[in-house]
Amino acid sequence: MAIREITPTQLKKLFDEKADFQLIDVREPDEHAFCNIGGELIPLGTVLPNAEKISKEKTVVIYCRSGRRSGEIIDQHQNKYGFVNLYNLAGGILAWSDEVDSSVPKY
Repeated sequence: MAIREITPTQLKKLFDEKADFQLIDVREPDEHAFCNIGGELIPLGTVLPNAEKISKEKTVVIYCRSGRRSGEIIDQHQNKYGFVNLYNLAGGILAWSDEVDSSVPKY
């Protein structure tokens, strides 16, 4: 199954509409502390053992710095656990900073 993506603008629309979705940050704790957009922190190395924390009922958006790590996690979860509701934030938090909220610092 291909990895589906959501753009930063589409994610902002979910926030604005107060949609019922889950947002997960798979970066490391120091990255999350430096800047985040409100996602639940489940660091990359702990995501697979914490698969039960990821909803199978609602839309789940997963992000990292650039979209690479989150894309890998989505691929693993789709193949290993059969998830069909996961979306990768295209360009990660860097794209969020560029396209939606420039107050989010880039690193």
